[in-house]
Amino acid sequence: MATTLSPGAPGRDLRDLPKAHLHLHFTGSMRVSTVREMADQHGMRLPPAFTTRWPPELSGIDERGWFRFQRLYDAARACVRGETDMRRIVREAAEDDAAEGSRWLEIQVDPTSYAPFVAGITPALEIVLDEARAAAAATGTRVAVVVAASRMRHPLEARTLARLAARYAGDGAGTVVGFGLSNDERRGTTSEFAPAFRIAARAGLASVPHAGELLGADHVDEALEHLGPDRLGHGVRAAEDPEVLRRVVQEQVTLEVCPTSNVALGVYPTLADVPLRRLVDAGARVALGADDPLLFGSRLVDQYLSARVDHAMSDAELADLARSSVEGSFAPAAVKQEILAEIDAWLAAAVTP
Repeated sequence: MATTLSPGAPGRDLRDLPKAHLHLHFTGSMRVSTVREMADQHGMRLPPAFTTRWPPELSGIDERGWFRFQRLYDAARACVRGETDMRRIVREAAEDDAAEGSRWLEIQVDPTSYAPFVAGITPALEIVLDEARAAAAATGTRVAVVVAASRMRHPLEARTLARLAARYAGDGAGTVVGFGLSNDERRGTTSEFAPAFRIAARAGLASVPHAGELLGADHVDEALEHLGPDRLGHGVRAAEDPEVLRRVVQEQVTLEVCPTSNVALGVYPTLADVPLRRLVDAGARVALGADDPLLFGSRLVDQYLSARVDHAMSDAELADLARSSVEGSFAPAAVKQEILAEIDAWLAAAVTP
C-alpha cells in the first residue's frame, strides 16, 4: 500500500521534518518482528498474515472484512502478556517515531485489554504512562497518552475509563491528554457515549473520538453534535458533504487522516483518491497519522511521502501539514513553539541534491 520511493527524494528528507503523531494505536504500533518474538516467547501461534504474508490484505467495507481485521488485531493483542511487553511497545513506538522526525507522540490505549495480566486497568495505564516518561527521556520524542473506550462495549464501561483517564490528566509527556472512542464506528450509538466524554471534559481532557472513515459525513456530523470533538480520528469523509466540512473548519476540529489505513480498509481505492488536498484546500486542519503500522505495513513518514507523491504537495505544503499536526496536538505551548521553530528551520534549509 505504501509507496516504495525514498523518503528523501525528491525534495527535503521527510524523516527530518519535525512533526507530531496524533493517531497511533498501542497494539497496532508494534513492529512485526516484535509481535513474532512475543508470540514465540509466550508459546502462541500467529496467523500467516503476521508471519509469511505480512502485511495482510485487509478490507473494512463490510462486516466480514472488518471481522477479519479485528481478528488479526486481537491475535496481536493476545501476545501482550504483561508489564515487560507493554513497556517494550511504548519504548519501540517512541524509537520508531523519533527515527521519523516525530517530536510529540500521543499513543492511544484501552487499558482493559491488558488489565488481566497486570492486576487491573489502573496498573495497566500506570505502566504505559511510566514508560512514556522513560521513553521520552531516552528518545527525545515526548510521549503522551489518549485513553480510548471501545464502541463494541457498553457505554457504562466508557464512563469507567473516562474516570480513570481523568485521574491522570495532564499536559506533558507521561500524562493522559485526551479521551477517545475507537473500533468499528458502525457499532454502538454515538450519543450514548456522550456522558463519558463529559466526564473527561470536566477533567480538562480533549475529546478525540473516531468518526468518518467507515461511515460517511453524516457520522462526522453526529460526532460533532454529541461528543464535542477537538479532533476526529480519521474524519476524512467529511469531504463528502460541504456543510459538514464547513462545520469541521469553523469549529477548528483537527482531522487525524491516515491515508494508508483508508486504502487498506477499502474506503478509497488508491492513495491518490484520499481527499487530502480537498480537506486542506477547504481550510481543515489535518494531522497525518499511521493508525496501525502492524496491520497496514507503513509508518508515519509514509503518510507524508504519499502526500508528496500521490498529491503533488510541495515541501512548503508538507511543512504546513507538520505544523497542523503540532497545532492540533495537546502538547504544552512551549513544546509546540519549539517544534514549530524546527519546522521553519527544516523548510529554510537548502535541498540536498
